[in-house]
Amino acid sequence: MTSLLFSLLAPSAGAPSWLFPVQIGLMIGILWFLLIRPQSQARKKHAAILASIKKGDDITTAGGIIGKVKDIKDDRVTIESGSATLIVERARIVRVGESVSPTA
Repeated sequence: MTSLLFSLLAPSAGAPSWLFPVQIGLMIGILWFLLIRPQSQARKKHAAILASIKKGDDITTAGGIIGKVKDIKDDRVTIESGSATLIVERARIVRVGESVSPTA
């Protein structure tokens, strides 16, 4: 098995013409599994966390502001932090309750 993988990945002088496209395909597959797929899954999980926000939830923003949700309108969330009322973008929320966004 190891020699088969090595023969597919190692360049040689008399390599068949189909070997190079196979090598490129293997590299693209490895990059997809190591980089693109995990980022896609993290974005989906972050979107699910943001979609589950409701009034009364404790949240933390990317800037470190901790507050309680008072109102939600489209992509804006009104929070109360201490004695201040703030409006933040929904995308800037990294924690809802105990659920931490994987993209944080």
